[in-house]
Amino acid sequence: MRWLAFAFVTLIAALQYPMWLGKGGWLQVRELDRQLAAQREGNAALKARNGALDAEVRDLKSGFEAIEERARAELGMVKQDEVFFQLEQAAPQPVSPSAAGPVQGAPSSLPIRPAPSGDKR
Repeated sequence: MRWLAFAFVTLIAALQYPMWLGKGGWLQVRELDRQLAAQREGNAALKARNGALDAEVRDLKSGFEAIEERARAELGMVKQDEVFFQLEQAAPQPVSPSAAGPVQGAPSSLPIRPAPSGDKR
């Protein structure tokens, strides 16, 4: 009788092995689900990036405002009738850790348009 019980337990274990540990088993399905979730997150991030790039391309194709903004920001270009002023700030003073406030020191530059010559009222 003992050997019959042992045979049944062995048979049940042999049948359960592929379900838990074999190809297409529970552990492999769980790993594939994890990989699928990671891939979906990556795809969502790429889709958002593609949407932003598409909007930027449409902006650049449709008008000059986006081109002008990009030329000013990235290339430092100034229009023909503008005067360019570059303001340099004094070197920052040593600040104690208890003092609050922004740290200054980087030069700032702004293009300034001249005032129109005629009054448009």
